Amino acid sequence: MELLLLVCLCLLSCSGDAVKVVVDQDSDAVLPCSPNPKVDLTGQVFDWKKGRQEVFMHNSNDKTTQGPDFIGRVSHFQDQLQNGDASIKIRKTKMADNGTYSCIFPHLQSQTFYITLVVGASKPSVKTIKTDDGMVLQCEVLGASPKPKVEWKDGSGNILPVKDLKETENGGLYDIVLQAAVTKSDDFRCVVTQEEISHQTEAETYSSVNGAAAGPGSNTGLVTLWFLVLLLLF
Repeated sequence: MELLLLVCLCLLSCSGDAVKVVVDQDSDAVLPCSPNPKVDLTGQVFDWKKGRQEVFMHNSNDKTTQGPDFIGRVSHFQDQLQNGDASIKIRKTKMADNGTYSCIFPHLQSQTFYITLVVGASKPSVKTIKTDDGMVLQCEVLGASPKPKVEWKDGSGNILPVKDLKETENGGLYDIVLQAAVTKSDDFRCVVTQEEISHQTEAETYSSVNGAAAGPGSNTGLVTLWFLVLLLLF
């Protein structure tokens, strides 16, 4: 009977699809985990691994240890242990954190749960560059994996033609700098898409083309009007 129960638990918790958590690079990720049924985890052992790599261990004395690659970056929710919450938080995620994590309860019928962490490209850096012909929009994406598609779009969602594109790859990480020329004032968005991991992020900027010229002209006309009024009064 106990063997049958163990097999059933394994079918439910070991072979099911992993929960997927998607975050931007350099942001924090919470990997959820609770035993089934939920029990008070105070004084209980639970162990987080990434493959064979140690990530986080909570032992029966409520002491914790962290794996070498996660020291200072991973923590649990101490005040939620009584509610059966064995979730962990990984701070400032990086591309190397991508992968499938296992949450193991060795003393609770050896229940194991799987969580896949997907770290996508961080929010791009954008700026406008003034040129003799107008304005150039520049979008920079650093250390992205897998290789993303980067596009500039105007306020109506139209994709802008590429003026210049630089791509470099190092160890599977991609740095991309995309430029597009604009001739009208509008809100523009740099959209970064990684279809393989269903991840998209973007940054927005407003570009004013020849907008500065209208200001001084308008002020000059206002001063002239006030001067004429003063002449009439005196």
